[in-house]
Amino acid sequence: MILSIPLKKLAASPRNVRKSSDVLADLQLRADIAARGLLQNLVVRKAKRGKFEVEAGGRRLAALLALAEEGTLPENHEVTCLVIEGEESEVREASLAENFQRLAMNPADEAQAFASIIEAGATPEDVARRFGLTVRFVEGRLRLASLAPCVFEALAEGTITLDMAKAYGAISDVERQAHVYAELQDAWYQITPDTIRRMVLDATVRGSDPRAVLVGRNAYLAAGGRIERELFDDDASESWIDVALLEDLAHKAMEEAAARTAQEHGLAWVRPTLGNYVSHDLVEGLSRLPSEPAPMTEREAQELGELEADYDRVAAVLEDEDSDEDEVASAEKELVIIDRAMRALNDRPPVLADELKPEAGAFLVLSRNGEPTLVPQFYTETEVITGEGAIEAVEETEGAKPKGSSLSQRLLDELAMQRRDILAIHLANDPALALDFMVFTLADADGHDWRARKASTLVGSVASGPVAGFEAKDAPASAALAEFAGSLDESWRSGETDVERFARFRALSDEARSAWLGHVVSRTLVASLACEGERSVPLHEALGSLLEIETAHWWRPTAVNYFDRVAKARTLEALDAAGGPALVSRYAASKKAELASASERIFSGNFIGEAEVKERAQAWVPSIMRFSDAEGFAPVGVESDETDSENGTDEIAEQAA
Repeated sequence: MILSIPLKKLAASPRNVRKSSDVLADLQLRADIAARGLLQNLVVRKAKRGKFEVEAGGRRLAALLALAEEGTLPENHEVTCLVIEGEESEVREASLAENFQRLAMNPADEAQAFASIIEAGATPEDVARRFGLTVRFVEGRLRLASLAPCVFEALAEGTITLDMAKAYGAISDVERQAHVYAELQDAWYQITPDTIRRMVLDATVRGSDPRAVLVGRNAYLAAGGRIERELFDDDASESWIDVALLEDLAHKAMEEAAARTAQEHGLAWVRPTLGNYVSHDLVEGLSRLPSEPAPMTEREAQELGELEADYDRVAAVLEDEDSDEDEVASAEKELVIIDRAMRALNDRPPVLADELKPEAGAFLVLSRNGEPTLVPQFYTETEVITGEGAIEAVEETEGAKPKGSSLSQRLLDELAMQRRDILAIHLANDPALALDFMVFTLADADGHDWRARKASTLVGSVASGPVAGFEAKDAPASAALAEFAGSLDESWRSGETDVERFARFRALSDEARSAWLGHVVSRTLVASLACEGERSVPLHEALGSLLEIETAHWWRPTAVNYFDRVAKARTLEALDAAGGPALVSRYAASKKAELASASERIFSGNFIGEAEVKERAQAWVPSIMRFSDAEGFAPVGVESDETDSENGTDEIAEQAA
């Protein structure tokens, strides 16, 4: 039976099978309902006192209530509902079916739909506002609509992934896209987005390319490869025309090198890649095995001690105001030599225990000079199971310990990387601040203790996290960063020389170049936490203060990313912060797994409780994940457009609310 029921008579059902949500998706749903109304009925069941419980459509109900609370809808707004009856098991089945049978739109369908709306006269900003999306997301989908027809059809059919489609879109030349797509149809090796991106950007390959060096000129020519030479070209600058053939030969050479390396090191497997680093998609589903740096010998330890003494002695010359220019110049050169020697002793590759090697594997990358190189990080295809005692660190007892030390090192590392992504997406959207940060970091790099922890890797390289292969793909900040990167205009990459590429980059619009500025700066951020010790980076707190970051908008604690990983007492402390002793007493006797599951629901706001408790729960995050004001930080003499700053912060917050 279909009825129109006042919104104030509807309540969320405790039987609804959907227990988790996505803050970005919820925001999009709210914007969609505000623009077009409710397009799908709620499924409800009669309750006491004339109320109706929503069995299917809990997210839609939450969006309606939020719109009513902000005044967009009246409290007595009529909602079209399907009223069902039956036993509790039948009601749960209906809720499950309503959620389970829903199918997310294919990115190709989204691209076509957005393109048709734009053709009807709307702007990307209009589409973004009406669907609760970012403008960059809409523009990214619109670029998909302009892919070569064969590539677009493959995306629509699910033959290629969204990341692969974006890799084809790294160049606007649809003929080149189609050519590469056709060449890869017969590829016997695993095709990755990196492979596609290399091939679409490389119409030809120079003889100095790492793949060419690996394969060798004679082997390439013997396989039927073609080479073109200009008048003054040599072996390094000549052009190798058959890129697909070269990729095939390079993959075979790396496969052979990987087999030899596995045998030499006694590993179960070694997987090759033509990239010069191990990408996230290669380690997905693998567990990293513990390995420790090889211990120093007595002689090496003694040498390091001597170098440290030399460093202090030479540094004293620089600190002495009476040192003449020749002494200072000589000391600076000597410090560089000492620094290199110390780094050579400290940078020790990890060693894997012999008993782990039978099930261990690693990756072979292609270095920039064309040599297969084993990455000294080891993985297993079976899950590494550890006891609760191994996951949780011992609680603080005697003496002062760094804040947050009661959490496991792995959890601290993962939280630090997720918090880094939150800071990065904000910095990426504030190019003015990113520019100031970049210039300051480069200017401030001189004359400081090399042992001091830096706030970023700002020389252009991407900062790697302390946990190899970890990627919080479902976290809003990580997803937003991926969309941000996918929206960048990469058309300039098609230039054959750095001079040509630079000219094309300068020809981009101010907005496109600003986006690149935010991207290259934000990706250098190191992982940090609001704590004392190794993970502390005070400059990140200053950036977070300037950006007015609300971590709760971007990260919510779940059983997987937090509650299953900490002591029960810490979870109860979080419940106490949200609901006081009453909420703690309700769950104090629960087993840890049950407590973690219940806490996930509570801190997502998906529970029945007082409005104040829900508000505190949805705003709570561990203190180490917050961006607190840096001690003594007070920007002086800086005038800013407060309106623009506030609008920028609000726009970012709206993406995650």
